[in-house]
Amino acid sequence: MNNMIWLMRAVKWVRNPPSPKMVKLVFAIIAAGLVMLLLEKLGMWPDWATMDHGRGGRVLR
Repeated sequence: MNNMIWLMRAVKWVRNPPSPKMVKLVFAIIAAGLVMLLLEKLGMWPDWATMDHGRGGRVLR
């Protein structure tokens, strides 16, 4: 059933493709994310931009 939903979405994109401006925007966002990841892996990410604690909280019993 889930495959049918994705197939219908693909048909919709084929009939009405996104504009070149939208494609450039998506690629720019992906590139910005990759640059941030690269900076973090190289150790050049600023300390003020890092989280002190991880995502989410612990569940107390």
